Amino acid sequence: MEEIYNKVYDALEESCNACKSSMIALSGGLDSSIIGHFLRDRKDIKAVSVISEDFVSTDLTYCQMIAKELGMPLSIYSVKTAEILEGIEETIKILKNFNDIEIRNNVVMYLAIKWAKDKGEKSIITGDGADELFAGYNFLINKSEEELEEEINRICKIMHFPTQKIGEALGVTIESPFLDEKVINLAKEIPANLKVGTKEEKRYGKWILRKTFEKHIPQHIVWRDKSPMQEGSGTAGLTGLFESIIDEEKYVEKKLTVEKEDSIVIRSRESMHYYEIFKKHFGVPAKRESENSCSYCKQVVINSRFCRMCGAFPI
Repeated sequence: MEEIYNKVYDALEESCNACKSSMIALSGGLDSSIIGHFLRDRKDIKAVSVISEDFVSTDLTYCQMIAKELGMPLSIYSVKTAEILEGIEETIKILKNFNDIEIRNNVVMYLAIKWAKDKGEKSIITGDGADELFAGYNFLINKSEEELEEEINRICKIMHFPTQKIGEALGVTIESPFLDEKVINLAKEIPANLKVGTKEEKRYGKWILRKTFEKHIPQHIVWRDKSPMQEGSGTAGLTGLFESIIDEEKYVEKKLTVEKEDSIVIRSRESMHYYEIFKKHFGVPAKRESENSCSYCKQVVINSRFCRMCGAFPI
């Protein structure tokens, strides 16, 4: 096992050191903390974390802890709800979908990248790819070894990173050490049973990463549960916000109208808000009905039970 740990450590050390940016998008989770570990001695390195002022976030304490541990300057970008809503419209314009899960998560990256750009940064480093390559998603951890191997392979074939689109739209270069070719090839060689493991009767994804870095990064970071960006930053609170401010009768009326006129089935008040923004900029999405199309928005879905356009799951 030590040989595998060393290979993982060396591959990530090389890919992190190849990054030219001096700015890390730091969540206080395992992936960005690994990047911080390797770049902590750079004189110009710094980090930013996006935290909602109005909703509960899980990242604040962790990102402050790891930044202090690494001796890394950290900027907390505390965003008001109005700023998040403005960012949502820009995120939808860039990603060209009304997928509530993708929008809630990636508005965080939009805000971080936009903040970095406004501060004069030309690039930013992200932890994209670690969850896909090393089985970081919570829905993977209780699968059998055979199912896990199959699912990781499927995810790796279709993985995409909206951060890249957002960076391109804003003119900011995105560097992602986990997506370095050597890291990807190494991850493919590591068997599934080393990507998910058990510690004190609890199952963890990214097992091989946790074991590799448990001597280098504080334990409360290494063994921190997976926290999606929407939870870490607090944007998960948007769901409740839309539920509270959009009247039930008005929502039902809009939902029926959209279904009749646009042939789009809207699943929630939040989705309705995002769809209205999408429609304003792009119109009604063209139907692409096939045996693999989403029953909610009629878009083709390839090798997945999740619709990238509207966020429906399962389909």
